[in-house]
Amino acid sequence: MTPLDTAPSAPSLATVKSKQRAAWSAGNYAVVGTTLQIVGESLCEALDLRAGETVLDVAAGNGNAALAAARRWARVTASDYVPALLEQARARAAADGLEMAFREADAESLPFADASFDAVLSTFGVMFTPDQERAASELLRVTRPGGKIGLANWTPESFIGRLFRTIGAYLPPAPGVKSPALWGTEQRLLELFGAGAKDIVASRRQFVFRYLSAEHWLDVFRTFYGPLERAFAALGDRGPGLERDVLALLAEFDRGGGAGLVVPSEYLEVVIVRK
Repeated sequence: MTPLDTAPSAPSLATVKSKQRAAWSAGNYAVVGTTLQIVGESLCEALDLRAGETVLDVAAGNGNAALAAARRWARVTASDYVPALLEQARARAAADGLEMAFREADAESLPFADASFDAVLSTFGVMFTPDQERAASELLRVTRPGGKIGLANWTPESFIGRLFRTIGAYLPPAPGVKSPALWGTEQRLLELFGAGAKDIVASRRQFVFRYLSAEHWLDVFRTFYGPLERAFAALGDRGPGLERDVLALLAEFDRGGGAGLVVPSEYLEVVIVRK
């Protein structure tokens, strides 16, 4: 998970992206994604989102940030490169009576004109792109001058950041691909967005995972969260080792005191104002 100085080659990135798409298509992310809804609501408030503004949710998953923006009467487009996730977002919007547009799109090559949106959002989404510089450039490109980019990114030392490292000890990332948790550091955000930003404000927040037990969390995530499901499938007889390490990590972070699992995970809530 340590970033390397050597940039990955294009074929390597294409391979990584293909594997990522397959992982996010596995399981049923909506089961996990809906529990994160509060993060999208908080991010829209941090952006001071206004009714009537044009909003793009990048790597929207099953639509948490997009739905939050639509509840505030913004004109919203949800985009993701996994069609099944967009269909889940569409179903949620229909159930809530919210009007939104949906577009299959790669975060590293957004099919929108320059300066198309007043606000661009991503909650625990764009941070997973293999080409971080390109993805950040695309977010800046489609945001109008003076518009805002809002991000929610897990920090390296958070529970989820530590989970990345735990999985990486068993299945190391492709050489040259930077850790997604770098998006949860002020230094990396400055590197990615500083040249195109008037202002960058990063606030530390906590999302709390609440489950019946550590075993319940693991069962849900290894069944429905594609990247973890794929990790266990790839490990075969090494899977019990990862299971033990994940349960130990959950125990380390658990604040439930035996009355259900309560695991806080720090993330950066980021508001960037485009030049």
